[in-house]
Amino acid sequence: MVLILLVLLSTTFLLGWFGIEDLSEALTFMGRLTGAVLILVSATTLLSALAVVDHSFWNSFPYSGMVALIGTIAAFLTNAMLLFETVKSGDSVFYPVLLGLLMAGSAWAVFAVWRTSVVIPAPKRVAAAVVVSSVFAIANFGYQNLYQPYQRTARPLINLTVGKPMLSQDRKAFAVPVDITLENHADVGFYVLGAEFHAMGEQVPLSSSDRLREQWRADAKRWSKFQEKNPLSRREIHQPGELVAAQPWMSPGFWIDASDAFATRTVVQLPMDTPYDQLAFYATASFARKDRIGLDSLSPQGNSWEVGQAPQGLKAKKKADFDSLIYRGRVRENNAIDQRTMDPRVITVYWKFGPQGAAVVPTITRRGEEDHTPSEAESRELVNRYGLVDAVTGPMERTLWDLKNQR
Repeated sequence: MVLILLVLLSTTFLLGWFGIEDLSEALTFMGRLTGAVLILVSATTLLSALAVVDHSFWNSFPYSGMVALIGTIAAFLTNAMLLFETVKSGDSVFYPVLLGLLMAGSAWAVFAVWRTSVVIPAPKRVAAAVVVSSVFAIANFGYQNLYQPYQRTARPLINLTVGKPMLSQDRKAFAVPVDITLENHADVGFYVLGAEFHAMGEQVPLSSSDRLREQWRADAKRWSKFQEKNPLSRREIHQPGELVAAQPWMSPGFWIDASDAFATRTVVQLPMDTPYDQLAFYATASFARKDRIGLDSLSPQGNSWEVGQAPQGLKAKKKADFDSLIYRGRVRENNAIDQRTMDPRVITVYWKFGPQGAAVVPTITRRGEEDHTPSEAESRELVNRYGLVDAVTGPMERTLWDLKNQR
């Protein structure tokens, strides 16, 4: 009896602790429902512990043995599911060992209580109730841990609208207004990890004769390796673009709620004697789903040319190719179980810019491993766990021939 009570009371405390935190702090409805279920099971195991004492000494309640049996079965099933969760995604060694001991102890408790000739009135009804509650618990667990991480990814949309260029008063410069609109048609909100707008100046001279087939093949080879994104052309000779303007258009750590929108305008200014034939505009942003991750804030951590913090995998071949502004924040898991059993995570966002363009690169790592570059498999796991998505718009190209003719 003492061993059974130890297993049941330990399970009561652990499930109640997880359940209260999930019920009050989980980021999703299903997470809070899981917290309510854990509290209910915790109450069941506590009642079962009292029933074990009554069944062993006084037997004042005729069905105390049945209550004890149901409580031990509930403890076994719940401990087994929590063990699966902590082994699958947890970093802690303590919790899998503890839950493994509690699962083994509750399995033994089921057998020990069953051997005491438990009286079960209407066994078919009791069995049906146990089966239904078990199926509900397993279905909820499977939805949150198996289906939900792999459901269709939601993604905000970015729209770029290039306005009519305006000449300066002395007609020696011009400005191009660009409207950026972010629309979230999903039913979940998103944290903005970083957002960048940049404009590339491109020189596109025309060949006096049709280009040779070998030149087309060279263009296609560069295009296939993502070195360039220019189309094949019979007469146009596309040169690599050069950055002429870049800026963030949303603050890191900002968020956009479900069915919400955000709009801003920026202006790109260039002299009339610019050597470029056209401008290409890009707007990108990196997001994390608010139902998968908790993020209090992203605070500036300096820049790459002063603090020198950038994982090797994110550095260009030449160190001078780009610079980075660095932001960092603490990650909170979306449920109490993962929050307690996983090592603390931090998110680092690199706002990169250089002659070849600009980009936003977020990484999530264990605390103290901020310079670690995730592998491809780790990156996919991060995308699934935290709902990381990127939205990209561009290039929106605008020729400058009409402006140059007005000089």
